[in-house]
Amino acid sequence: MPSGSCLCGQVTFRVDGPLRPVVNCHCQQCRKTSGHHVAATSARRDKVEVTGEVTWYHASESARRGFCAVCGSSLFWDGPGENLSIHAGTLDGETGLKTVGHIYCADMGDYYALSDDLPKAEGRDPKLTTMVNNDL
Repeated sequence: MPSGSCLCGQVTFRVDGPLRPVVNCHCQQCRKTSGHHVAATSARRDKVEVTGEVTWYHASESARRGFCAVCGSSLFWDGPGENLSIHAGTLDGETGLKTVGHIYCADMGDYYALSDDLPKAEGRDPKLTTMVNNDL
């Protein structure tokens, strides 16, 4: 069962179900909240059990971002749909996940380049962001 936490351990989580492959988001909000792009997986919201207090920031009318108020670790992106995005770097141990693409490439910073052969969407890409591991 996948699990993870923030840096200080005040917020922990477990996922009782499959995780989506990792998608890298290069939108301005992800860059601002993480200091670079965000590598995120996701799981059905009702399969994620969180312990500890997550502080939520409403980043837009349709989405909020969850972080630890103690250490500042950015943990979750919660938007429309049944899945909760989980920042892949917060997962513990070996995940078995693979990165399958990039979204919001039109917003990426000018200080880096994407040199892999993975799909690159200029904006949102529902095909990439709604798949789960058994879709591969």
